Amino acid sequence: MSSIKQNSISSASDCDTKYENLDEKKRKRMVSNRESARRSRMRKQKKLNDLNEEVGRLHATNNEIIGKIDGISRKYMILVAENNVLRAQERELAERLMALNNMIVGSGLVVAETQVPDPLIKSWQFPCSMQAIVSSSTFQL
Repeated sequence: MSSIKQNSISSASDCDTKYENLDEKKRKRMVSNRESARRSRMRKQKKLNDLNEEVGRLHATNNEIIGKIDGISRKYMILVAENNVLRAQERELAERLMALNNMIVGSGLVVAETQVPDPLIKSWQFPCSMQAIVSSSTFQL
């Protein structure tokens, strides 16, 4: 019987060490899992902070771009208004030129028709020819 008791005692002690090792492994695994979860939460928090910083930078950039667009839009509207004024002046001057040409033709003077040069096409040339201006004593207003 003593051998049976000895075997059961040794089995019991083997079982205890087996469970101790199992408990130790389980405890280490739990500690490792907790540490891993903590690291995961920290990574997640860092990523969230980085994304929030990027959102702030993007908002600032967006506001800067909106400001530039507003400034350019204001300048565009000013240029459109100036362009409209210049077009109206050009029409007025063209009408005055036609009226003066009609007065010249009506007075009996013969004037060769010349095309008014466009200074924007050939900007290196003078807009007026360098010919002498002929005056007439018969022309009266």
